[in-house]
Amino acid sequence: MTNLIETLKGGVVVSCQSEGDDPFNRSDYLAAFAQAAEMGGAAGIRAQGAENIKAIRSCTSLPLIGIIKGSYDDNWVLITPDFSDVKNILSSGADIVALDVTKRVRPNGMDGLTFLEHARQQFDVPLMADVATLEEGIRADELGADIVSTTLSGYTPYTESGAADGPDFDLIEQLSSEISAPVIAEGRIWTPEDAAHAIACGAYAVVIGTAITRPRLITRRFVDAVRNFSH
Repeated sequence: MTNLIETLKGGVVVSCQSEGDDPFNRSDYLAAFAQAAEMGGAAGIRAQGAENIKAIRSCTSLPLIGIIKGSYDDNWVLITPDFSDVKNILSSGADIVALDVTKRVRPNGMDGLTFLEHARQQFDVPLMADVATLEEGIRADELGADIVSTTLSGYTPYTESGAADGPDFDLIEQLSSEISAPVIAEGRIWTPEDAAHAIACGAYAVVIGTAITRPRLITRRFVDAVRNFSH
């Protein structure tokens, strides 16, 4: 378990995900993104959904972080809702399972920290706690998370208002100095400079998704910038 996580140190994990009517929302296309990421030197891959995880596992031996997306009752995204999802992620070929470890209560009645506690007891695999706040990260570390990630900072009702356009460098730095588990920076990392600064803030590794694997949204950022300038 430790050796697997150590291979991520100082590296870039590429999140190969898509959704809805995006043209790249196909398992074979996402697997191709993963292959390209490996060719570019990625240290690992993050993927969503059993079929996508299987397709990506078939074409790369890189460490694979798996999730299954659900939703809370208020329609906010929920990462890996239940224990059956953990099993599906593992049976699909993922090496590490990422969980929503926020204070929000899942449809199964557990908040994220309680869910992590039970998952830690049931599964002898690396668990990655996706958190939104310093308090959640500290508690996740205490409960045995193998990795703590800043994934959900800015993506919960109680952190949305404070979210900037870029990464939450303050949270990365605070977690890195407060907990013993490796801290992975994830969320709104748009440039190589953002990624490097996250490492400088103490991140063990960085996860980059949209800026690499979402051409539709990358294009939209350029279009919006040009339109705003021209007006």
